[in-house]
Amino acid sequence: MLTKLNSVAVIGLNPQLVEVEVDVSKGQPNFFIVGLGDTAVQEARERIRLAIKNCNFFYPYTKKIVVNLAPADLRKEGASFDLAMGVGILINEMNLEINLDESIFIGELSLEGNLRHTNGILPAVIFAKEQGYKKIFVPLINAEEAGVIAGIDVFPIKNLNEIMDYLQGELLIKPFKKEVNLVCAFTQPEEVDMAFIQGQEHVKRAVEIAVAGAHNISMSGPPGSGKTLIAQATASIMPQMSLEEILEVTKIYSVAGLLPFNKPLVTSRPFRSPHHSSSGVALVGGGRIPKPGEISLAHRGVLFLDEFPEFPRKVLENLRQPLESGIVTISRASGTLSYPARFILIAAQNPCPCGFSSDPQKNCTCSPGQIIKYQQKISGPIIDRIDLHIEVPRLSFEELTKEKVAESSTAIRNRVEIVRKKQAKRFVGLPIMYNGEMRSQDIKEFCQIEAETQNILKNAVNQFHLSARAYHRILKLSRTIADLENCDKIKTTHLAEALQYRFN
Repeated sequence: MLTKLNSVAVIGLNPQLVEVEVDVSKGQPNFFIVGLGDTAVQEARERIRLAIKNCNFFYPYTKKIVVNLAPADLRKEGASFDLAMGVGILINEMNLEINLDESIFIGELSLEGNLRHTNGILPAVIFAKEQGYKKIFVPLINAEEAGVIAGIDVFPIKNLNEIMDYLQGELLIKPFKKEVNLVCAFTQPEEVDMAFIQGQEHVKRAVEIAVAGAHNISMSGPPGSGKTLIAQATASIMPQMSLEEILEVTKIYSVAGLLPFNKPLVTSRPFRSPHHSSSGVALVGGGRIPKPGEISLAHRGVLFLDEFPEFPRKVLENLRQPLESGIVTISRASGTLSYPARFILIAAQNPCPCGFSSDPQKNCTCSPGQIIKYQQKISGPIIDRIDLHIEVPRLSFEELTKEKVAESSTAIRNRVEIVRKKQAKRFVGLPIMYNGEMRSQDIKEFCQIEAETQNILKNAVNQFHLSARAYHRILKLSRTIADLENCDKIKTTHLAEALQYRFN
């Protein structure tokens, strides 16, 4: 007897339908799984056999079992097909006539027959809904994650007994739903508040501009000047994510297996801060079985690289393409995967190995050659992709002991949210969301400047020999500064401030 069920393989972030064909017939007793499955798929034979036995079902020891995972040329990875294969064997053995054409089965089986947490559930549920399926069966522990998607019935399953009782009509399982509005409710981040950072008002201004328009920023200054603290406080001025952004980020964390069991959606913008000893694979993703790296985990959030020049130059060069396109493509012999990587890069560094070449109060112990060598660790193409370069000077005693409380993160975040809503309205219908993502055709449409302002920009391009990329990035930065002042047109003052950050 042949039984067909449907499951989903998540390749990168792109789910693909997998038809699970189960044939149980007379012949030499054996259990074959075909269809280009990896080791985890092949090991499902023992998991399924013992799960069926320990759930008090009869396992067909005397028959030949063949499971085909179609399409046969698609490489399958992981244990998410266990449930479909196990249910298919039991339907065969029990001679059940059930129409499962509109159902999807996903889940890993334990030896007891229980369903374990499975990665990639959210993208699989979204895919099932888009393909017109009516039901999807997932592990009970994944119910919170799957239930946020409306338009498809999500059935949380505890074990094999439960799903077989349901399929035979002996048990009623209600579809699980999660109220998305409650899940997505904004909560005040617990990070450092800008109000507790004394001084450095010009740096806070630069960070506000960077967050408002999704621009990259670099901070340079002596040790202890507050670079790391300001970067950490950036998380507190990030605006609330839209539902579209929440689903984008959650899919990445779901595939990476980093989604907390008690939190179905990632509702706070990511803030990733990898150590400077991180490898290229850790930063951009990859591995034998490619997984998202730090730049994808920082999607729609912040990637903070402290001690920027201490990262190996080869590792930093991996950032070139993602910083430009917002996508990282990982190519392996087994195939090519793409992950989204639209993040705000915040880089912090000392001006020299000892850190005091720009400090008026401490003598630098580095030779000119050492300083040049240190600064050359960051290539010109990487620097060219950073919109704001800002100096963070040492604070005086008077500034440190001021009693005046600085502007709070809430006040800054409110301004940022207004600007981002303006950008959302401006770019409606376009494949971009923020000023920092504008393409050349978008810049021509939305970054018009007056003749006088054009002359200033022309002089800057000729004097400093700016690249085409730098020219466009200055215009995008000027657009954000104008938005913060609620100006429809880019004025000379906006361009002047953008140029100041470029050549700081």
